[in-house]
Amino acid sequence: MKGERTYRKLLGLIVLAFFCLQFSVVMAESVKDLQKKQKKLQQEIEQTNKMLKQTKKDETATENKLQLIGQNIKNQKRLISTLDSEITALNREMNRLSGRRDSLQTVLDGYKADYAEMVCKSHYARIQQSPLLFLLSSDSFQQLARRARYLQEFAHFRQEQVRRIERTQAEIDTQNELLQANKNDKQTALSTRKREQENLKRDERKQQKMLSQLKSKEKDLTKQIKQKQKKVNELNKKIDDMVRKQAEKSSKTTLTKEQKLIAGGFEGNKGRLPWPVEQGMISGHFGKQQHPVYSQVTMDNKGIYLQTVAGAKARAVYKGEVTSCFLVSNTYAVIVQHGNYRTVYSNLSKLNVKQGDKVETKQVIGTIFTDPDQDQKTELYFQIYKDKNIQNPELWIAK
Repeated sequence: MKGERTYRKLLGLIVLAFFCLQFSVVMAESVKDLQKKQKKLQQEIEQTNKMLKQTKKDETATENKLQLIGQNIKNQKRLISTLDSEITALNREMNRLSGRRDSLQTVLDGYKADYAEMVCKSHYARIQQSPLLFLLSSDSFQQLARRARYLQEFAHFRQEQVRRIERTQAEIDTQNELLQANKNDKQTALSTRKREQENLKRDERKQQKMLSQLKSKEKDLTKQIKQKQKKVNELNKKIDDMVRKQAEKSSKTTLTKEQKLIAGGFEGNKGRLPWPVEQGMISGHFGKQQHPVYSQVTMDNKGIYLQTVAGAKARAVYKGEVTSCFLVSNTYAVIVQHGNYRTVYSNLSKLNVKQGDKVETKQVIGTIFTDPDQDQKTELYFQIYKDKNIQNPELWIAK
């Protein structure tokens, strides 16, 4: 009966350990994912801060500074939310680890009590003191065989009890180590959260101050924005005309086998294409957008704007052939054909390719122009066409 109770207890421990292990794996992955997301957001904030440092070294409010601070605020809020989720997940994990440790301690105490009771019983004590006498006092050979088997099973049972105690103690030690690691992670997350909340408050004050300054110059700045939009419209028209002519010319001939394969690969990677800049942020979304400062100003983007650091390169999002390189308002634009798809990279100060070149995925197209008149803004204008039809690039590049 004693051995059966111990066996049932051991079986219960094994089942408990299995389910706890499965839950631990899920929780660990959840915390790990949150920490990975936290790291990515911190890198994006560092990127934006680097861009802010490259702006003019004064307190003058500009759209560029305002936009970068706005991006920082957005990322800081997301980071704080991620840290809150991480802290909640760590609290759950710590409660689970504490509960499991306590359960294991209860099981260990039971094992130790069983073992102490077993070795203290006088019958067992006599066997331990003189196992040979126990065997020789048998009344028959059959009794001798039974006693020999009993002694063997008893010795094995004692050894197994010792092993169970050792294993359970080792598991308790592991739970304590995991619990301490989680406590350290929680403390780190709390410290980071406090720092980011302070940064958020600081940037929100800056944002309000700059908004007030820009609002006071609304008339002049609105005029500048409309002039800029006029230039963008001219660029869009030129690109659209060139793409249409190329698409019409291509429609008169059948795509080669290689071009079909490239087009299929391009289409198959929708939502997974690499960004045309190695690092950066979307500073202008596709389609009609209301200006972030002046509500009466609406912009209609035929592509997306990607802001990055000074000196950054534009790169091909997929392999293809350069079909056009042309100059528009002192900056260059490049069209790359991918079968019946085309990508356009505008606002380049220097080119690394020429018409007719074959390019590979992530190959450098050129250096992105840094505009001294726009507070050192370095911004790529990126478009995607399917035949003659403009596409939303945000649906094609990786999230």
